[in-house]
Amino acid sequence: MTDQFSKKSEAWSARFTEPVADLVKRYTASVDFDKRLAMQDIAGSLAHADMLQAVGLLTQTDLEAIQRGLSSIRAEIEAGRFVWSLDLEDVHLNIEKRLTELIGDAGKRLHTARSRNDQVATDIRLWLRDTIDDIRTLLAALQTALIDLAEQHHATIMPGFTHLQVAQPVTFGHHLMAYVEMFARDDERMHDCRRRVNRLPLGAAALAGTSYPIDRERVARTLGFEGVCANSLDAVSDRDFAIEFCAAASLVMTHISRLSEELVIWMSPRVGFIDLADRFCTGSSIMPQKKNPDVPELARGKTGRVTGHLVALLTLMKGQPLAYNKDNQEDKEPLFDTADTLINTLRIFADLVGGIRVNEQRMRQAAAEGFSTATDLADYLVRKGLPFRDAHEAVARAVRLAADSGRTLDALTPAEMQSISPLIGADAYDSLTLEGSVGSRDHFGGTAPARVRGAIEAARQRLTTLSAQPSAR
Repeated sequence: MTDQFSKKSEAWSARFTEPVADLVKRYTASVDFDKRLAMQDIAGSLAHADMLQAVGLLTQTDLEAIQRGLSSIRAEIEAGRFVWSLDLEDVHLNIEKRLTELIGDAGKRLHTARSRNDQVATDIRLWLRDTIDDIRTLLAALQTALIDLAEQHHATIMPGFTHLQVAQPVTFGHHLMAYVEMFARDDERMHDCRRRVNRLPLGAAALAGTSYPIDRERVARTLGFEGVCANSLDAVSDRDFAIEFCAAASLVMTHISRLSEELVIWMSPRVGFIDLADRFCTGSSIMPQKKNPDVPELARGKTGRVTGHLVALLTLMKGQPLAYNKDNQEDKEPLFDTADTLINTLRIFADLVGGIRVNEQRMRQAAAEGFSTATDLADYLVRKGLPFRDAHEAVARAVRLAADSGRTLDALTPAEMQSISPLIGADAYDSLTLEGSVGSRDHFGGTAPARVRGAIEAARQRLTTLSAQPSAR
């Protein structure tokens, strides 16, 4: 009998009168990139075989042979000895052929009651579930690095900006904790996305289900899925979970890109707020004085790459009728590259943040520029009974007077202050200090050092609680 997997005869060759052209083989093959799903494919096959034996579709002897064969294949792959064939198109047929070589007909029976359509959908979900767990661990590490730096600088004063113009004083710790909030939301999105990833498609077969008496719930329990896809057509064609992951990943990268932009600005000698460790920077081939923040710049650029993958997947799915179409082969490379890019970026940024050196004096000097405590003077006048709009106008005149004479607000004389508003007394100068300004924002979410410490403690507690939770798998 002719081997169904021989080079002259693919698994479906009896339907065709000529072999697939070599160019078409290369064009349609996915094994070069989907072989990274090999361990998930083996896990899914083991669970499927266990179920087939339980419902009487496999003998115990066949099950044990399949288990031995897949164990051998796993060892070959891990050792780098497995031979991947382009002629066999994808990871599934490569593993099935090798299994049949090892154990004979029992390997051919494994594909009973399943299709590559539900098989690949299961493999991707298994892989993505583990990937999300890894990403959440890395998000926690990045948050911890930011929290550690924020704790060191919970009272370090820097200028806060709107429109990239000096606005009001804040603490550097407060600024860093804003990114902790962003990455905490990212973690929530990943956690929520994981619930929809963690549903079993296997059993949907090609599109309509199967006539065999399968037990999908048993397979779901074996593989740690939280539920079973409820509609066979949707089960094999759904890629919402991959799109949702890429959307969540794009937001993580967007937040990293925002942080990267600030690191680049802060490191510029014209600003000089921070310095990055040398291991994250490069020099110039012609200018010996240069220290370029390559890692933040590249992360900023890679954000566009990840966002592009999200758009690619949305475009991939937008015109597909039910159920499975070959288009879906194009889902893996964007998904894989998104995950790889995000994981590598998170890993390096946790280390990068830990190596940031802060120039507290330069931050304070910058906070004293640009009349950053003007709002505090307006608030002072409001507390004295002046309507806020009138207080705003009065302080605007004070700012103009100080700017015209090249002074800061606190350098105006008491007489000059009185000319602005008779309500301004000697105690107004307390409102104009940087410490007085940040200290007055003493409410939940404010920049007062005591509130920053509270936010740090709450964030640490949240991360401790998350790390103590058992895996949902």
